[in-house]
Amino acid sequence: MTGRTLYDKLWDSHVVHVEEDGTALIYIDRHLVHEVTSPQAYEGLKLAGRKPWRTDSIVATADHNTPTKNWAQGIADPVSRMQVETLDANIAASGAKAYFPFRDARQGIVHVIGPENGATLPGMTVVCGDSHTSTHGAFACLSTGIGTSEVEHVMATQCLLQNKTKNMLVRVDGQLPFGCTAKDIALAVIGKIGTAGGTGHAIEFGGSTIRALSMEGRMTVCNMAIEAGARAGMVAADETTVAYLRGRPFAPKGEMFERAAAYWRTLVSDPDAKFDRVVELAAAAIKPQVTWGTSPEMVTTIEGRVPDPDKEKDPARREGIERALVYMGLDSRHGDHRHPHRQGVHRLVHQFADRRPARGGMGGPAPGQARRAGDQGRDGGAGVWAGQAPSRKRRAGQGFRRRRLRVARTGLLDVPGDERRPAGAGRALRLDVEPEFRRPPGHRRPDASGQPRDGGGGRDRRALRRRAPADVKRHAHACAGLLLRAGGDLRQTLQGSR
Repeated sequence: MTGRTLYDKLWDSHVVHVEEDGTALIYIDRHLVHEVTSPQAYEGLKLAGRKPWRTDSIVATADHNTPTKNWAQGIADPVSRMQVETLDANIAASGAKAYFPFRDARQGIVHVIGPENGATLPGMTVVCGDSHTSTHGAFACLSTGIGTSEVEHVMATQCLLQNKTKNMLVRVDGQLPFGCTAKDIALAVIGKIGTAGGTGHAIEFGGSTIRALSMEGRMTVCNMAIEAGARAGMVAADETTVAYLRGRPFAPKGEMFERAAAYWRTLVSDPDAKFDRVVELAAAAIKPQVTWGTSPEMVTTIEGRVPDPDKEKDPARREGIERALVYMGLDSRHGDHRHPHRQGVHRLVHQFADRRPARGGMGGPAPGQARRAGDQGRDGGAGVWAGQAPSRKRRAGQGFRRRRLRVARTGLLDVPGDERRPAGAGRALRLDVEPEFRRPPGHRRPDASGQPRDGGGGRDRRALRRRAPADVKRHAHACAGLLLRAGGDLRQTLQGSR
């Protein structure tokens, strides 16, 4: 009999039924639930007159809309508060193996509270309405993120429809250099295979380097498997796994633990198991990784350089690199005198974008706060507060023309966190993943006044207006690309003649 991979073993032990086309019905052992993707599922069950099939498989917590500080103040955002309260009511009505509500000392990130309480055990199938459920694969589990409709399906039937994926082995051997962590391993892998390299595969991470990681390090690597396009990531069980789970609240106790541990130790790929793809890395060659763009595959070592778009032959990839460099405010030719017009592109755009009339009353220092003489702007001169218009004398002296600044004035090229944050500014949005919510520097969101400055509390997205339609964004990015490729004097292009 041909040897089986860890993924094969986990899959085979949970198959309930297989259709002729290969679609399989998989039994689910552990269902992790949070407040964002569960309300619709519970409502669907209620409308259909059903109840959760096996409530002791559910471990729930509120983590997406809860603040990290000032718990006594509660959740300020009404929509976020409603989601958390709805989860409270649903768990009270239906039941669960464990629920860690808001303000509970054991409440935390759903992919942390499962393992630390022993609710995630080797050999399980684990699902959650969150893409990074692959984290639990560090415990030799088959763990996948599912959608809202699938959350309801699992609650109703304790099963899930899936198609079996291919097997990929990522083997990392050797000792990691000083300063490198599990995150560097994950980014090095993604940098090698790309964000689509794991598509259609379940990745098993192996090798001496992976075995030397702590359980937290293994969880980090498996968490990032989804960023490589994989359906799941996993690590074989060993003594590190057993030691971590011993004594956890929901782990077996006494003789039952020893019997369980004996089974867990079998959850490894057989020596003669065949993988559809094998990727090998030498740990000694891994250096601390730095992402330079807008995707995890846009990564280089701390000693590396930002790529030169002109050296990329693929037009689509070259355009993507150019957009990422502009967005991140990086210059691939820093110090290259053959291309002086590329230097300072983003700095100039920001310099001009900040010289706009303040919107929403957020430009300049806080009321009563004097500008310090020593404050410096990004250009090294006397700084300008984000959104504050400079003096008439300075504007006239520079002589730039507003019609030349269409790209800068859109505000679409601003880097989150690059502009100064005036006193009283609210918390920042995740603009790296939600660029449509960007506003000009210094502009305050309409709904920011009632939110805590620290922590979450969620946000009412209805209060946010899109900055520009997609075609305007594409036009702005195209303009930026033209500026980067322009052969003339960029400063003259942007400023115009004096």
